Amino acid sequence: MTDSTGAAAQHAPAPGLDYIRERGLGALADRMGIEVIEFERERAVATMPVEGNTQPIMLLHGGAYVVLGETLGSMHANFLAPEGYVAVGVDINATHTGSAVSGLVTGICTPIKLGRTLTVHEIVVNDEHGRRCSTVRITNFYKPFG
Repeated sequence: MTDSTGAAAQHAPAPGLDYIRERGLGALADRMGIEVIEFERERAVATMPVEGNTQPIMLLHGGAYVVLGETLGSMHANFLAPEGYVAVGVDINATHTGSAVSGLVTGICTPIKLGRTLTVHEIVVNDEHGRRCSTVRITNFYKPFG
């Protein structure tokens, strides 16, 4: 990854799933049943059940896709944050192109841009049949922590 000047971005070493175990995902992600199954520098992957996260017509709620995307994108941005900084979300959008109706959905989060002050991540959410249901993009700002 490169920063906005084209130089190699300087980030902390990747502690993998230990980072998630230590930090946790937060109460909302826990309530929605989000489970991280892969968490590395190159990408993060998590699942979320459809059951319990539906709209009245039994489709996965559009906001649930966004919660999964925000959880993965924000956690990954913080995972890669320079020492002494914390990532905070400043923009998120989602385009829903399919509807999950049962089972689990899987979100695959990849960094698009890792800059010195901003990060952009894309989260592709697929149903159990591999069909894309939503594409979420989140931008995080690195601000000093403390």
